[in-house]
Amino acid sequence: MSRRALIVGINNYEHASNLGGCVHDALEVERVLERHDHTDEREKNFNIELLTTETNTITKDTLRDRIEELFKYPREISLFYFAGHGYIENTGGYLITSENERGDQGVSMNDILTMANNSPANNRIIILDCCHSGGLGRNPTNTALSSIAEGVTILSASAADQYSSEKNGEGIFTSLLIHALEGGAANILGEISAGNIYGYIDKAMGEKGQRPLFMTNIRRYANLRRVNTQIKRNELREMTKLFDEGPNTHYELDPSYEPESKNPDPENVKKFAVLQKYNRVNLVVPIDATHMYHAAMYKRSCKLTALGKSYWVMVKNNII
Repeated sequence: MSRRALIVGINNYEHASNLGGCVHDALEVERVLERHDHTDEREKNFNIELLTTETNTITKDTLRDRIEELFKYPREISLFYFAGHGYIENTGGYLITSENERGDQGVSMNDILTMANNSPANNRIIILDCCHSGGLGRNPTNTALSSIAEGVTILSASAADQYSSEKNGEGIFTSLLIHALEGGAANILGEISAGNIYGYIDKAMGEKGQRPLFMTNIRRYANLRRVNTQIKRNELREMTKLFDEGPNTHYELDPSYEPESKNPDPENVKKFAVLQKYNRVNLVVPIDATHMYHAAMYKRSCKLTALGKSYWVMVKNNII
């Protein structure tokens, strides 16, 4: 199924202060989402519709119509990104468009969530870099409640009562989002999910000031992008063969595994190359040795880390 994204950046406002980095942020999100980066061919990722005030005035009707169109059809992922002014009051939040004279004349966050909740797309992802963006997904009459349907994920730059900041001509939140999508939030297979992105941004922003929010109701994370990785799936699937008696066993080594030893064994050298890759991504550690090389040369062994054991289980259960 297809993957489609609507990316919006609004710098220019007729009745509110202009912003400096929203168009830039939208262009950067378009750049990084358009293609994967795990092959030389840079495989197509999202089909993208870009709306910015660099070339057009973006009105409430235009934005609402494009959001409605995005969430209208069944597909693998429908993703909406917005950078611009946001507004919140007792009845809910709003995304402010170029012509709005008042904040509550913008596109209602409650309406956007309703469109996403009712969408037939498998995964509906909303990413907002605007002030008060955390107001999306909150019940306006009871802020302790959320109303997110299964398959919906929301990633917002700030809490409902907070402002979103720009620095050096770009949004602080979106700059971290870009870094995460470029590989900072990738797992060992090079897969990047919304959950990993939030974890990356959350740590980078620290505990004080603007705080990102993450809300989701899903059974399994969708990968938003794939990047190059140090280990391949077929190599990872070797784990249950190497540690064939279970994830808690030790793998015994000897000099025949090391290609620079006096009498290397070709089959053992191949296995050792995979074990060394496991070691580089923290899946395996040597026992009673500083490096895997020393473990082989001095007849030591290696074992799976806690992370390695979790991947062993996934391989065993045919999840990977």
